[in-house]
Amino acid sequence: MDDGPATLTDTQPAAERPLAGDLRQLVDDGRRLAEAELAYQKSRALFAGSQAKGIALLLLVALSLAFFALMALTVGLVIGLAPMLGTLGATAAVFGGMLLVGLICALFALLRWRGTKRVLNEHEGQS
Repeated sequence: MDDGPATLTDTQPAAERPLAGDLRQLVDDGRRLAEAELAYQKSRALFAGSQAKGIALLLLVALSLAFFALMALTVGLVIGLAPMLGTLGATAAVFGGMLLVGLICALFALLRWRGTKRVLNEHEGQS
């Protein structure tokens, strides 16, 4: 009466089916599920990889344009301030302003870094 492993569509009561057939079916279902999950994750990775090159290129173009925009702003500030401060004064003023903004950003980064380290060290002590 048993012509193969049990399936979910069997109408035979579980008490009358052999345990070995149910276990084989369970293993086969698990293998099929693992294969399907692997194929799904592989297709996701391939898609992400195919998109990564375009994303990197667009990010490179955006960063390059932002850099040149900041350079144009710097030159414009020096040219604009030159009549009031002279060329060396304008250069020094723009340099000092940029240095000040850079130092403030570095200070905020350092504070954030220390805060992050503190939070992570507190969580390590609690585990």
